[in-house]
Amino acid sequence: MAYLNSEFMKLSEAFVSVEDRGFQFGDGVYEVIRVYDKTPHLLREHVDRLKLSAASIQLDERLSYEEWERIVREGIDRSGYADAKIYIQLTRGVSPRDHRFPVSAPLTRVMTVREIDLEDPQLRESGVPTITVDDIRWNRCDIKSLNLLPNILSKQHATQAGAFEALFVRDGFVFEGSSSTIMVVRHGVLHTPPEGPRILSGITRDWVLNLARANEITVAEEPVSLEMLLGAQEVFLTGTTIEIMPVVTVDEHRIGDGKPGEIYHRLYQKFLASIS
Repeated sequence: MAYLNSEFMKLSEAFVSVEDRGFQFGDGVYEVIRVYDKTPHLLREHVDRLKLSAASIQLDERLSYEEWERIVREGIDRSGYADAKIYIQLTRGVSPRDHRFPVSAPLTRVMTVREIDLEDPQLRESGVPTITVDDIRWNRCDIKSLNLLPNILSKQHATQAGAFEALFVRDGFVFEGSSSTIMVVRHGVLHTPPEGPRILSGITRDWVLNLARANEITVAEEPVSLEMLLGAQEVFLTGTTIEIMPVVTVDEHRIGDGKPGEIYHRLYQKFLASIS
């Protein structure tokens, strides 16, 4: 199911102009929302972040939360999927190609609703391998921009190396994965890089941190060095579609005892309970 500029249609019927600035410049922002049992999880937080990203690139997104909620819920109903993945994209619209903003062009609003393609459950039992890569991204990673070339190149590099995720490292510090947030457990404390321009402020990240605090797990939002990462007792990733995923190797270096750890198991059970 697709939504394009106020109209719902079949995904196969949804097309945008070749002169859309999202297509030509990556001039836009996006969100991904998980749907559980026909309920969009943390919808307000996702819409708030969408509007914040839009404002950060001077994109005048005027739809209210209530309007987006109506669109999203109608899309879910029309799709017929109980468990789904929603993709929303805003661009600066259609105009002749020019680096300068168009004087007047309505935004292009796109939404798709697809049945969720779940990760293999065995990965949660065994844990996943990861690799590190140089962080070559720009300095506004807090904006959920359409410009994802470093991310997709890094993800493909991980895939070709037989790894689940690529972790961005710069100046000896790890920031996040190509499409995930990183969390590290050392001596019972849950560490994760602080919010700022070097990482995306993850919606699932915040949800998991709140679950940790509510269950008396100490949280430290502070820089995570590569040395800390490799010396951790546990490492896991968080994200909208992967939820919480345990990591057992980084660059073939074993994390802890090489198995998903106690804090991961505790938090994932709490996460499942929170969405039921």
